[in-house]
Amino acid sequence: MPWLVRGDRVLASLEVAESPASRMRGLLGRSSCDGALLIRPARSVHTFGMRFPLDVAHLDAELRVVRTVRMDRHRLGRPIRGGRAVLEAEAGCFQRWDLRVGDELTVRCDGDSTDQPTDQEQNR
Repeated sequence: MPWLVRGDRVLASLEVAESPASRMRGLLGRSSCDGALLIRPARSVHTFGMRFPLDVAHLDAELRVVRTVRMDRHRLGRPIRGGRAVLEAEAGCFQRWDLRVGDELTVRCDGDSTDQPTDQEQNR
């Protein structure tokens, strides 16, 4: 199972959406989100059809937070220059995690070393 990590602190369990179908589906149809969803590549997201508001973090190619925003249901997010991935969680999670612009995140799997984006992902 992947984990979202900042420094040596595990922030949450993580789902990663990298296929076109999984990126399009995102969190649609769910009544809640346990942990977070990393969508990559992605420059923007929407909350049309969502059942709950989201905390959204736009990340650069190195998974550094470049912008955070709370998105209510039925909204269209704007594309962010330099954004290569988007992190979604239930509204309020970022405050509990103390997630801020400039934070450097990693994806870690059980028993694995840190999983960084591939060169191909960084060049998208």
